[in-house]
Amino acid sequence: MAAFAFGAAALLGTSALANDVVIHAGKLIDGVSKTPQANVSILIHNDRITGVQSGFVNPKGFAVIDLSKQTVLPGLIDCHVHVTGQFDGGNPVAEAVTQTDFDSAVRSTAYARNTLLSGFTSVRDVGASTGVVVALKTAIAKGIVEGPRMWVSGSPLGPTGGHNDAANGLDPSITNAEWKDNIVNSPEDARRVVREHRQHGADLIKIMPSGGVLSIGDDPNLQLMTDDEIKAVIDTAHSLNMKVAAHAHGLKAINAAVRLGVDSIEHGSFADATSYQLMKQHGTYLVPTLLIAHAVYILAKTHPEQLNPSSAAKALAVAPRIEKNLHDAYTAGVKIAFGTDQGLVPHGQNAQEFALMVHAGMTPMDAIIAATGSAANLIGDPQDIGSVQKGRYADIVAVNGDPLADIHQLEHVGFVMKGGTIYKLNNQIVPRQTGTK
Repeated sequence: MAAFAFGAAALLGTSALANDVVIHAGKLIDGVSKTPQANVSILIHNDRITGVQSGFVNPKGFAVIDLSKQTVLPGLIDCHVHVTGQFDGGNPVAEAVTQTDFDSAVRSTAYARNTLLSGFTSVRDVGASTGVVVALKTAIAKGIVEGPRMWVSGSPLGPTGGHNDAANGLDPSITNAEWKDNIVNSPEDARRVVREHRQHGADLIKIMPSGGVLSIGDDPNLQLMTDDEIKAVIDTAHSLNMKVAAHAHGLKAINAAVRLGVDSIEHGSFADATSYQLMKQHGTYLVPTLLIAHAVYILAKTHPEQLNPSSAAKALAVAPRIEKNLHDAYTAGVKIAFGTDQGLVPHGQNAQEFALMVHAGMTPMDAIIAATGSAANLIGDPQDIGSVQKGRYADIVAVNGDPLADIHQLEHVGFVMKGGTIYKLNNQIVPRQTGTK
């Protein structure tokens, strides 16, 4: 194949995958270094990066993608999504008893595609029907469905009446067998359910040691799982080489989960200086999820009737704490990984989290690294994703402006490549190629 510059017209209706490609990047933020590079060539063979060179090179036989006027980054990573659901303004209680996993399965294919096209080439899904989300992950990996690489927890684990209990607020006579698959009321339950999740294809485990906001009746300030239940989950998961993410708002639940060895705290609303010291001591990540906090606060202010009973009051109390928590954790030196809790805001708008992180006090570069190198480390696959380096997957995105000067640029990704396949070029969606990944 002779060297040439890809244009959108050249790709539309033709293959979006070449065996050997070189990307000319005007500015490169590689996901690990805090110093951008100017005028860089990224060499790609099939789905992997084979080299990163200074200057614009044109190796013989390579197709050239000209991004010399753009800022190039690794594919972005969201460590806290719920790809099988999306808030549509409907009655959440009615939807709980009228919609099925079949509805979620069909809709999730559109949500996954929107996520990928917005520049997020990898995600960690931390709460969904295990069968549905594992099937989606598998279909994406096989190239049947377009979407990001996925690491999935399946249904979150927690106690009867906890944030994970789908029966909360409903007539007790209403039952669904699947609502009990994730209930943990003892260490024995915990070990069994973790092993079942692994058997069914989960990559990590999500626990709910505190109450939540969008669930009915439970208190986000309280620790609802006992220490021995939390420890049994973590020990069993780690024995299976699975990481554990802990939804935790209240101080006691946060500190207990960290002391017992959890890998990440999701939300962390009421953490304090002691929490941050514990997190640094144990190497625990904070996934701050500012986007959902911002969205649910506005919803509680303007349309509280669209939330579960009791959720509006909890949102008004908890959401403002999340931005302060990120500021304080970041200042204290806690490791931060990008996560949105997408599902309340439409999928594909994940990048709005960046501006909220910067507003909370993070530098633009540190916010970007939280969604690239740091996110890959939390997931446990930095050798494949999260950076533009030799040997990594060719997961690459680009924007026209400079996100270090204007972080909102990341909300307008115009180029998306995952595994060497181009999905968006010059802001145009490239037609799907059957069988590509």
